[in-house]
Amino acid sequence: MSFESLGLCAELLSAIKSQGYTVPTPIQSEAIPVVFAGGDLLAGAQTGTGKTAAFALPIVQKLSENPPPNKRRRPRALVLVPTRELAAQVSEQMQNYGRRLSLRSTMIYGGVNIQAQIERLHRGIDIVVATPGRLLDHAARGTIKLKDVEFLVLDEADRMLDLGFIDEIKAVAEYLPAKRQTLLFSATYSNSIKQLADELLNQPKRVEVARRSITADEVSQVVYPVERNRKREMISHLIRNGQWTQVLVFARTRYSADKLTAELQFDGINTAAIHSNKSQSLRTRTLKQFKQGELRVLVATDVAARGLDIARLPHVVNYELPDVAEDYVHRIGRTGRAGEPGMSISLVCPAEQPKLQAIQKLLQATIPQESIAEFPKVAIKRGMVVKPRKKAISKPSPKKLAAKAKAAAPRTKKKSDKPKNVQKSTKSRTVAGRRAAANARQAAKTGRRG
Repeated sequence: MSFESLGLCAELLSAIKSQGYTVPTPIQSEAIPVVFAGGDLLAGAQTGTGKTAAFALPIVQKLSENPPPNKRRRPRALVLVPTRELAAQVSEQMQNYGRRLSLRSTMIYGGVNIQAQIERLHRGIDIVVATPGRLLDHAARGTIKLKDVEFLVLDEADRMLDLGFIDEIKAVAEYLPAKRQTLLFSATYSNSIKQLADELLNQPKRVEVARRSITADEVSQVVYPVERNRKREMISHLIRNGQWTQVLVFARTRYSADKLTAELQFDGINTAAIHSNKSQSLRTRTLKQFKQGELRVLVATDVAARGLDIARLPHVVNYELPDVAEDYVHRIGRTGRAGEPGMSISLVCPAEQPKLQAIQKLLQATIPQESIAEFPKVAIKRGMVVKPRKKAISKPSPKKLAAKAKAAAPRTKKKSDKPKNVQKSTKSRTVAGRRAAANARQAAKTGRRG
């Protein structure tokens, strides 16, 4: 099957050709005809299979064929995404296709100045790519009108549910017209996805081109067992000896990402980090530098696991395994995209073995393990081999033994002939107390009780 057979117009065929694509992917072949037919769609496909083009191409063409009745441009297509990075990726493709057919698109997400977004919306927009939270801000302010939306796309819907956006998605749907075409794309099919589809979609056609959470065949996977305190040295060794020019490294926390970035920079490797503590402008600039080859290593947390689209990315490294097994699939899906080969390397310490077992259970396969001769199982610091110290065995001194025996011996109470000094009550220090004491002594002498 070719793109021409899908019914795409000449402008879009030219855009596809300029990107170097000649044959549609399975999800594109299945989804594009459904969108052209006008029905709702529930689509599942593994990451990196061309899902964005599967909904962007037919939506752009249908919008161009049916211009709005008035000259005022209002959003007629809305794409909801979970992260800022994914919003930038989808918006870039929408702009690439839309400008050839005189359509305007913009992206809306948090972490940046809202006023610039308001100005772009005021100039008139046909397509909006947004994260749910910031979109609701605009809707509450009245700076965006969604009553003319003809297409609603939920991209990476499973990730949005994982991030807790279910209420925001339903709130956005309240602003939309009931008569619309809804497309839901997800890498996995969970019960929550099915429930969401039942609420938002109307008799959708279901398309699934790959089994749940299975990695792309083009990605080669390998596990390197390593001690936790030697991971940084191993990744530095792999990058240097393998002469890797472009590496995406995933860390579990923001602190770990910053720490690893500083250590690799100390080793002379050009590295930068992106995570949720970085400003959006800095994250965008850093990602652009990485794509252009100005950075050798990009360290990211799972905030970027699904939002990065880097052409021909050769290597992905799991510096720390994710807590959720499904996130492993999305991480390594950054490489091996669009039929290109890729390599995924995981550095696994003994404490991470349960996480590795969960990942292999999800994949229903065992990931091959390899070792590196330069890394024996001893601690290494700054290139110096430090052998484990032997525990010193020393005999205690006789004095310590005698003191220990004395402390352990049972204590016996000694009877004393001398009566113990009993502290007199402070009560006798008062006038009433002295009178009571005198009466008690007098009673003792006479044998009577008062």
